Amino acid sequence: MSAPALLPGAAVTPVVADFGQDVFWVWLLKAVAIIVFLLTSVLIAIWFERRVVARMQVRPGPNVHGPLGLLQSLADAMKLLVKEDITVKAADKLVYIVAPMIAVFCSLLTFAVIPFGPEVNIFGVMTPLQLTDFPVAVLYILACASVGVYGIVLGGWSSNSTYPLLGGVRSTAQVISYELSMGLSLVSVFILAGSMSTSQIVDSQTQVWWFLPLAPAFVIYVISMVGETNRLPFDLPEAEGELVGGYTTEYSSMKFAWFFLAEYINMINVSAVATTLFFGGWRAPWPLSAINDGMFNTGWWPVLWFLAKLWLFMFLFVWIRGSVLRFRYDQFMKLGWKVLIPASLAWVFCVSIVQGIRQFSGWELRTVLFVLAGLVLAALALSFLVPEKKPTAKDTGPREPVVIDPFAAGYPVPPLPGQVLPPSPRKARQAAAAMAATASADPAATDGDPGPQTPKEVHGG
Repeated sequence: MSAPALLPGAAVTPVVADFGQDVFWVWLLKAVAIIVFLLTSVLIAIWFERRVVARMQVRPGPNVHGPLGLLQSLADAMKLLVKEDITVKAADKLVYIVAPMIAVFCSLLTFAVIPFGPEVNIFGVMTPLQLTDFPVAVLYILACASVGVYGIVLGGWSSNSTYPLLGGVRSTAQVISYELSMGLSLVSVFILAGSMSTSQIVDSQTQVWWFLPLAPAFVIYVISMVGETNRLPFDLPEAEGELVGGYTTEYSSMKFAWFFLAEYINMINVSAVATTLFFGGWRAPWPLSAINDGMFNTGWWPVLWFLAKLWLFMFLFVWIRGSVLRFRYDQFMKLGWKVLIPASLAWVFCVSIVQGIRQFSGWELRTVLFVLAGLVLAALALSFLVPEKKPTAKDTGPREPVVIDPFAAGYPVPPLPGQVLPPSPRKARQAAAAMAATASADPAATDGDPGPQTPKEVHGG
């Protein structure tokens, strides 16, 4: 098959899934199944994370409490259920209670447009394994993720406490920066698939999954999804080492559990989006998809492939948590604004140029890639002809340190590089006392030196 056939142009129809035969009880059954699936997946994810991180970090505790470590998660769940529910007296009570609900409800909305599989027969009704779909389904997913952060921001603000407020402000900056890079990384998928419908994007990956031709966008999305879900190494809004617990500091019992639930559901959401947009969705991998004219891409088999890919990304979350240290906040923001967003913009520009040339000039993809490679090599060759900038002469001689008064502004200020503090009066008194003690013990050691004089002796007192 030729290269242009592997990268289709504009989609024929905006939505592939046909919901024309759905009746009330069918979509109600789908909605209930999605909620049950998400809640069950959170329980499995907590147990899975404990087991995997314990193995990675050689901490066997969570793996031996009960059969297969199941009692550890059960004890944590019971603790959250029976723990005293405290409401902060100074908090804005309405917003304080509503904030965790916003976080959870927004996280539950994303799976409405995620396709689990093709059309199947459910009690005599042929219906897609998807609750709904529309031409801008991916924009709907991004909107749900954006609104969900209001739960975190309002939770931090309504607690009327310093550390939760700092965690809420950090969440605002984090979502703005990493949601931009996440959205830009998906634009190249829209360009090649010709649609923002999730079912159409899955259908466009019949021959090739988009993570192969769009590898840079896929890498940017994976980094952004970790930052979007406040997971290590990007869990700055709830950094317990500096913010106690961030926006959850003043929450306890089930209100804290709701925030905890929203975080894990969001992990499942972004994993499902990565599976749908980059990993072929519910389609079987290549060796299996070629068996018996694609029999493993029909019926209920695709649900298995979708879940396997989703849990592959969930394992990636756990792997990163068990092996990577938390970033500093300045490193975190620098990565988002100075690396991911410019790289996303540059990649979208390149994909747009290639797709535009293919659509309007009729060139083959191979020819376009050769031309682009030639331009890159020419730019590299020209870069070697640019003369190097000569370093300016700098005064490297020794400089006298600047003595500062640390109490000039009324409170102690530490010295900056090149500044020193004045000699400590206490240290001078201690040195004088030590020399006086030495002189009294051994007068010959001073050789006639009277030793350090006190201020009273200097002034003739």
